[in-house]
Amino acid sequence: MHAFDLKLLNRFNALAKPYWHSDEKWRAHALIFLLLLLLISETWLNVQFNTQSAEFTSALAGLDAPRFWMSIRTFVLLLIVAVPVYSYYYYVRDKLTINWRLWLTRRLLSQYLERRSFYHLLQNSEIDNPDQRIAEDISSFTQQSIILALVFANALFQLFAFSRVLWSISQMLVLIVTLYAAVGTAITFGVFGKEMASLYFDKRKREANFRFGLVRIREHAESIALYRGEKQEQSELEKIFREVVSNFNRLIDWTLRLNFFHYFYRLLTALLPALVIAPRVLSGELEVGSIVQVEGACAAILGALTVFADNLESLSSFAACVDRLDSFSQCITPAQAPAAPERSRILARDTGQLSFANVTLMTPNYARTVVKNLTISVPPGNGLMIIGASGCGKSSLLRLISGLWDSGTGTIERPRPEEMLFLPQHAYMIAGSLRRQLCYPHLDRTVSAEEIHEVLRRVNLSGLVQRCGGLDAEFDFEMEISTGERQRLAFARAFLNRPRYLLLDEATSALDQENEASIYSQLAATSCTLISVSHHPALEKYHSQVLELAPGGAWRLRPAVKSDAPESGASLA
Repeated sequence: MHAFDLKLLNRFNALAKPYWHSDEKWRAHALIFLLLLLLISETWLNVQFNTQSAEFTSALAGLDAPRFWMSIRTFVLLLIVAVPVYSYYYYVRDKLTINWRLWLTRRLLSQYLERRSFYHLLQNSEIDNPDQRIAEDISSFTQQSIILALVFANALFQLFAFSRVLWSISQMLVLIVTLYAAVGTAITFGVFGKEMASLYFDKRKREANFRFGLVRIREHAESIALYRGEKQEQSELEKIFREVVSNFNRLIDWTLRLNFFHYFYRLLTALLPALVIAPRVLSGELEVGSIVQVEGACAAILGALTVFADNLESLSSFAACVDRLDSFSQCITPAQAPAAPERSRILARDTGQLSFANVTLMTPNYARTVVKNLTISVPPGNGLMIIGASGCGKSSLLRLISGLWDSGTGTIERPRPEEMLFLPQHAYMIAGSLRRQLCYPHLDRTVSAEEIHEVLRRVNLSGLVQRCGGLDAEFDFEMEISTGERQRLAFARAFLNRPRYLLLDEATSALDQENEASIYSQLAATSCTLISVSHHPALEKYHSQVLELAPGGAWRLRPAVKSDAPESGASLA
């Protein structure tokens, strides 16, 4: 899975190609062209520096002062040119990297959030830590792609430039260095390559799991503190961290073996030019400076020929990054994903009505049947209350209506997505101001202060504006308001957004009877159709029908018991 093969290149191409053919391609191509020019200039400068090093060394050995100072002046002029070339090389490289990362992050983030992919990924155990794949793997992928590509391009330029220099001095040495590099590369990849690539893949996964465990404690800090579960959480985190340490220990063991071979192999190369060239220098055939020139050329050529071996750790990490990012991309891009086994799906039609025709709903993994052969109709304005024991599938029906689940058979006609609003038991609070909180998910709409004050009054939260420091002040809703207040704030959203259908999943579980009755009375007095899941019998009077679910998929539909339910027909606003 993590080998350096054609599959890895294909996965890399699938991730990289779209950017270089996107609407930013001309800018990207211009930057890569400029990078190559700077790289060629850098290679030429390195050759010149190597030549001048040999020149002033020979001048010193020959006690030739004019020749020495001429070489020094040339070296200084080269230095003046080299500084901006080297500096702009890294500047342009980093600009290209951040531009690519920005484009790729937007693309994958869009795919992640479209078609509710972020939700469906919860059912895919193979895709762990999507947050890390977007935040870290994209960064590593773009940065390492550019760096490694330039490293290989530089190796090619160095090989061409310094081979000419070395060939003019010793053709035999060129052949010896080439054979030496080939043997070293074969040993490095054959012995160390596959194992280290696999270890780097596991390293990224296990580090992400540990970080996720820490985030989970922060998100559930109050619950853990109330349960006094600190020791258990620490034990679980230490278990995860032991996996991190175990993987890291294996990685440094293999790195130690690689370093033994690598440093023996690299240090031995210092003898090659001396053994071949020294006799010709001692005989007077070559100047002393030739030793310096040959050593520099040999080092450059050997570095170019062993570029893959020298960058094994980077390549291993890069292969793991490509593998994780490609599998993530495939899962959120259905057009590229491998064909899944055919499973029955519930046929859904967005007609603006709500009805079920012979619907058998199953869990997404088809492991359990939630309801069998459900056939009911919910006319507009006639609410439906869903009741039953815990775990019998009440919330699952709401997921079907919302379009989250579709495993099973039958047909459902449902309202269009923009006509529905879902209020879960744990009301979701976004980061930001009170105005943004109430407008969610339609943050682009304009709402007057009078409208906001009115909906807050209707849910008995008139004092919240002052507590938040105003309508547009940043406020931490998760920490600063209670569960019941969050539920009432969610109802304020409903009054402000005016949906035709309101899906309520235990949405008043944290409210007292007075607030619950007040809110439901106001909702029932509107043209909004209520679909409620609740264990509170007092709410039945605000609906027209009651659907009772039983374990095993059984169900029964009956009229709601009415008492003093308000008349319908008013506007939700």
